[in-house]
Amino acid sequence: MEIFMKKELPACPVETTLMLISDRWKVLIIRDLLGGTKRFGELKKSIGNISQKVLTANLRSMEESGLLNRKVYAEVPPRVEYTLTDTGYSLKPVLDAMVAWGTEYKKKNA
Repeated sequence: MEIFMKKELPACPVETTLMLISDRWKVLIIRDLLGGTKRFGELKKSIGNISQKVLTANLRSMEESGLLNRKVYAEVPPRVEYTLTDTGYSLKPVLDAMVAWGTEYKKKNA
C-alpha cells in the first residue's frame, strides 16, 4: 500500500485551486475527461499541441493530486485509460464558469 505525503495546502482557497489546475494543460485534460474515460492517445489528439512527455507529466501529477485515476490493462500493446475521480469531476462548475467568461470575452473583443 502506497502512502502519499500530503502537500501543505495554502491558506487561500483560490491558491489551493490554482496549485491543482494552474497549468493550462491540466485544465484541458479535465475538460476532455469531463466527457468520460479516455485513452492516452485520445487525450493527446484532442488536446493538440502537447508533447507526450508533458502530457505524461501532467497526468501523473493529476493522479497524485487525486484528480484522476489511471487504469492499465495487461494487453499488448498496453492500454491505459484515464478517468476523473469525484474530486476531479467536482471541478466542472469551475470549467463551466471559465467557458461562460471566455465566451463573453470573445464576444466583446472579437
